[in-house]
Amino acid sequence: CKILRCNSEYVAATLHLRGPGRSAAFCTALRSYSRCTRRTARTCRGDLAFHSAVHGIEDLMIQNNCSREGPTAPPRPRLPAANPRGFESLDICDYERSFLYKHGRPPGFQHCAAFGDPHIRTFHDDFHTCRVEGSWPLLDNEYLFVQATSSPVAKGSNATVTSKLTIIFKNMKECIDQKVYQAELDNLPAAFQDGSVNGGARPGGSSLAIVERSPGRHVEIRAGYIGTTIAVRQAGRQLSFSIRAAEEVARAFTDEQDLQLCVGGCPRSQRMSRSPRGRGRVPPDTARALCREMLPVEDVYFQSCVFDVVTSGDANFTMAAHGALEDARLFLPDTEKLHIFQ
Repeated sequence: CKILRCNSEYVAATLHLRGPGRSAAFCTALRSYSRCTRRTARTCRGDLAFHSAVHGIEDLMIQNNCSREGPTAPPRPRLPAANPRGFESLDICDYERSFLYKHGRPPGFQHCAAFGDPHIRTFHDDFHTCRVEGSWPLLDNEYLFVQATSSPVAKGSNATVTSKLTIIFKNMKECIDQKVYQAELDNLPAAFQDGSVNGGARPGGSSLAIVERSPGRHVEIRAGYIGTTIAVRQAGRQLSFSIRAAEEVARAFTDEQDLQLCVGGCPRSQRMSRSPRGRGRVPPDTARALCREMLPVEDVYFQSCVFDVVTSGDANFTMAAHGALEDARLFLPDTEKLHIFQ
């Protein structure tokens, strides 16, 4: 079955279409795509990717008012024999481009964050406030392991904050050597533990890189080989973590890797109400006024901010919630899901 070749020819033909003449060229590419799938129909009858492509072509032709009869483009020349594995070997460490080549569409993405108390926004847009003292995995899959270590926000308090983050980028083929990034309070390095700032000496080493956004306050790690970006911040006496991960990467775990706060949220026994009871360190009205300056929409980020300021007495927690909201604004594939109300 050669459906991947059909997909790649279609992607190559439409990737750079722009301007008023786009519609005619797009229909030509769709007719060519359809012709290619017909030629491989016999050998691809049991292939799900083939059937997905056939249905996708039908939908696109209807949406773009394309006639079934009309000009088609000649097949694109194959890549030189010097590169026998073709496109995939050139872009194996560029996840988004490789996915587009294989599937004929861009990948989907998911977002998770942990900040403040900690508050967890899961890949499924659930939102929990957690007790979780000690070390807990945020992620544990085929590509990434992320562990957050929490400690009490104040003496005698049930609330906790993240004081340490350990992120392991696992060894991957031609792309990267295994790399470990570790951040602690007042120590947000702009390098991996071995002192490097990229994925190492392998051909795709540059597909993993660290960028320092604000010295000691905000670091961004880009892992292009798995379509993933991570932000680590410090605000006040806590660390925060945000990730934009390709759906395929976020789901790459086994049944044994079932404890991941980014996937399932906090265990029920560890969840807390965001309405602090008893005497706080700052009056709730004062906390709300402080949080409203940074977070004018009274969503879960605002509620979390109020909880943290009341519990800790530290106004810097307004920056933690604001930073998490800004990361969500950048990382969420659907901006309509930016604000969560509970």
